[in-house]
Amino acid sequence: MKPEPGTNRDSQGVPGGLGAVFSPHGELISAVIAGVLLLAGWGLRPWSAAGTISEALYWASLGVGMIHGLRAAWVSVSRARFDIDVLMAVGAGLAASIGHPEEGALLLFLFVLSGALEALAGARTTRAVEALHRLIPTATLRWDDARRDWAEVAPEALAPGDRVKVKPGELIPADGVIHEGETSLDQSTLTGESVPRDARAGDEVYSGTVNVGNPVEVRVTRPVSESSVSRVLKLVLEAQARREPVQRFIDRFNEPYALGVLALSVVVMLVWWLGLGRAATDAAYTAITLLIVASPCALIISTPTATLAGIARGARAGVLFKGGQSIDRLARVRAMAFDKTGTLTIGRPRLTQFHPVAWSDGHDLLGVAAALERDSTHPIAKAILEAAAARGVPDERAVEVKNVVGRGVTGLIDGVEARLGNFAHTEALIPVCLRARVRELLGKVQERGQIGVITAWREQAAVGILVDAVRPGAPELVRELHRQSVAPVVMLTGDNRLTAERVAASLGLDEWHAELLPADKVDQVGRLRRRVAQTSRRGGVGVIGDGVNDAPALAAADVSIAIGSIGSDAALESADIVLLSDDLGVVPWAIGLARAVRRTVKLNLAFSLSAIVMMGVSVLAGSLAGWRMPLWLGVLGHEGGTLLVVANSLWLLAYRSRRGDPSELPREHIPHSGGVPQRTDVIST
Repeated sequence: MKPEPGTNRDSQGVPGGLGAVFSPHGELISAVIAGVLLLAGWGLRPWSAAGTISEALYWASLGVGMIHGLRAAWVSVSRARFDIDVLMAVGAGLAASIGHPEEGALLLFLFVLSGALEALAGARTTRAVEALHRLIPTATLRWDDARRDWAEVAPEALAPGDRVKVKPGELIPADGVIHEGETSLDQSTLTGESVPRDARAGDEVYSGTVNVGNPVEVRVTRPVSESSVSRVLKLVLEAQARREPVQRFIDRFNEPYALGVLALSVVVMLVWWLGLGRAATDAAYTAITLLIVASPCALIISTPTATLAGIARGARAGVLFKGGQSIDRLARVRAMAFDKTGTLTIGRPRLTQFHPVAWSDGHDLLGVAAALERDSTHPIAKAILEAAAARGVPDERAVEVKNVVGRGVTGLIDGVEARLGNFAHTEALIPVCLRARVRELLGKVQERGQIGVITAWREQAAVGILVDAVRPGAPELVRELHRQSVAPVVMLTGDNRLTAERVAASLGLDEWHAELLPADKVDQVGRLRRRVAQTSRRGGVGVIGDGVNDAPALAAADVSIAIGSIGSDAALESADIVLLSDDLGVVPWAIGLARAVRRTVKLNLAFSLSAIVMMGVSVLAGSLAGWRMPLWLGVLGHEGGTLLVVANSLWLLAYRSRRGDPSELPREHIPHSGGVPQRTDVIST
């Protein structure tokens, strides 16, 4: 059988000196030579004496084709397989043996040409993936403690704890954390995001991303062999090696089918010769033509070419499919369930508003809040510090800072007590005349499902409002999924009902379920699957989560998807599909691509089977009616069908949905860990 697109023909036991001859490019050159010789033979036939020169050119063309045809057949026979490669070599040899070397040469010319083009086309489907190999630099600067200087080393020599310097325009050599400096990183090759993300000390960075800002020092956290690029590359290559159920059936069906075709051809020859009294050469000619047109080359490559093209197209846009089964299951999705925190929302609060009460100075109190939270690692503390930095609020210094569990923080600023936390914790420092107003503001915040924190100092008070913002693409998500007949779209969250209701209402979700334990989420997914089964016999339910705390629900789904998880080992290992982008707008795009792959596979299979049946019937019926199908026509039909299937699959590499390519869609920039919010409002009342 012809090697599948994307495989390396040099690996099939070819001696080193012949590797170039049997490479896809070498095979293409051989096909061109065989074609030129065959064309020359046809061109000279009217002028050559008794066709001697033409006959020699036909045999020469046949000989060039046999170099590759016999090798492919020998590889199959040596592995105890009887497949299409054997059929093609046998068919060409038999055609030449009954006095038609030109038609045997034509068969091998097209067979070798289509094989070379399939391999080259397959290489194109994996080019985007193999480009990941080039995302690791050949050298990097590592700090040498012994020399007290930077030394150039290979990235493979890096170990966790090493410090490396990355200059503007250079690639990050390994996964790590920024040790010193701040910059912008282009992650488009890995995630498909066109907007660089800002990063500063403490932020995670990933191998293969490009430093497009300032020089930074990075402390390595993983060796290169375990880096994001290496894990993503391994994931995609494993996906390409997996077989879909249809393809596994075809692979098992291949050898019995090939033997059946050979046996049928022998029976036809004997019946036509002995039963119908046809000349032996005519009977053999009909049998050989049937053998060629009934060979399932196009059928065998119908599924893998489309699947490989789909995997490569998804990888280029930051969507990692773990094989053809993942693509097929995503294409069948008729309902979708989302986790909230970290999936529909960014997963960490941002201070969006800071309301000073009455005569209070918002800037002063924001500085007080930042001073109290300076040494805290709590998410709320991080949001307050980022907001203060973004607004350029002067630093205050707090001493004797103490954390009161479940209530807040207290400390001294300029010798005066300051508190940050809930109302009960701060009430004592809030002037009596302002307490009602503070309660009113806090109540409104809580009614909206938001988080409110109070800062009190020197007879002043302010209410900070924190929101876990929705991800980019989330507002359009439900509309796009409904357009693809995916409904209901459901949110499953362990968060409180008020917060869940606010997020669900802002996104227009069909349903939402709050305050769920992991087991409750599994139950909800089960109910959703039963509902889908009532309306769609083969429809499925997709669950999108962070790949860690949603593991039970992901396992219960027909297809599980992890989002924004370039650095997450759990997501890369547990989910069927990994979306490396933070933009939820890629979800409908991925569903559209999966459905396009499925349509392409169906069209390829339908075309291949129809061509085999129609041509086989034409050969037999035509022969019985006194018309003998020319062997060259059968050859053109067989090999032409193979090339059409490949070309149809390659269209997937240019797939664009109605909204376009994910990397070209407008995106709201969201700050990653350590990033600075775009804007923080300090509102006077």
